[in-house]
Amino acid sequence: MIRVLLADDEPLIRAGIAAILSSDPGITVVAQARDGSGAVALARRERPDVALLDIQMPGADGFTAVGAIRRACPSTAIAMLTTFGQDDYVARALDGGANGFLLKAAPPRELITGVRTVAEGGAFLSPKVTGRVVAGFRSRREFRAEAAEERLGALTPRERQVLALVGAGMSNAEVGRALHLAEDTVKTHVSAVLTRLGVRNRVQAALIAHDAGLTADG
Repeated sequence: MIRVLLADDEPLIRAGIAAILSSDPGITVVAQARDGSGAVALARRERPDVALLDIQMPGADGFTAVGAIRRACPSTAIAMLTTFGQDDYVARALDGGANGFLLKAAPPRELITGVRTVAEGGAFLSPKVTGRVVAGFRSRREFRAEAAEERLGALTPRERQVLALVGAGMSNAEVGRALHLAEDTVKTHVSAVLTRLGVRNRVQAALIAHDAGLTADG
């Protein structure tokens, strides 16, 4: 039996979702809270398999409750439940330790599937949310690639070669051997690369090389 804690500040919403989940013989709602603080207290007491949390609640919101429940009840899976599908909400929820993100307007079967999935140790995003996340990731990746390539425009051809090898994890000595340069010359090139890219260290430079798709073979 999957034991669920449900937190939402709207009584009718709580009642409706509880009824949907209880229609599955393998799920039982063991506690209900109307705010984040109450959800954390009930989680400590009930140790549910799944905590289903609304994001916007009075007092401690769902994001705050995620962290507190994660610390107090590490074995409890957490899914966020909201009417909103904004990308920043999804990112905050997942970064905070949530295992799933469900929309209140989702079909009943989807809510049940989401709860079952996170209870079994999986991750679940509402299909409507998944499409937005994937599109957003692609857009951000393309933006990073364009921005990185633009920054590489400040480098000379030799500096691009040096950066590509630095991005591959090579030391100055290894870069020197690969390009038939003295190590002191490589150090000068690396220093110039960092200055032109406006970064502090080799790791940051390597990330730019990665975003731009710059490889050792050009």
